[in-house]
Amino acid sequence: MKTLSPDQQALFGLLNEIGIINQLSSSLLERLLPHGLTVAQFSLLNHLQRLEGEWSPARLAAAFQVTRGTMTSTLQRLEAKGFISLVPDPADGRAKIVTLTDAGRRARDAALAAAGPGLAEMKDALSPSEVAAVIPVLQKLRIWLDMHR
Repeated sequence: MKTLSPDQQALFGLLNEIGIINQLSSSLLERLLPHGLTVAQFSLLNHLQRLEGEWSPARLAAAFQVTRGTMTSTLQRLEAKGFISLVPDPADGRAKIVTLTDAGRRARDAALAAAGPGLAEMKDALSPSEVAAVIPVLQKLRIWLDMHR
């Protein structure tokens, strides 16, 4: 069995740490979220708030790298809560258009506010300068990973 080079081992270690951080941070966030939101639902609300506009479920599924069925389930739950609008696409009667509602914006904002105290506790783990230093590196990695899906 071929072993990894030191560079490959370091990159694997980086991805492993990111994976563990993802699990732990998702668990923390889900405990803090109001309205019975899951991390997936909050992430979708946050995405729609940040990028605005109208989205098809297929485009959202591709953006989140989940199946259309998984995205449909998440969208149905958010629609039932009144946080998104899911209407037929006028250009294609078979397709749907997803938009964030005012209630969805308020839910996203409430979720951020609810997460605030948990996030404030993290300042004991990382200083503001450490956070500022790591973000550009993680953004660079995210961009590379996004381009190589």
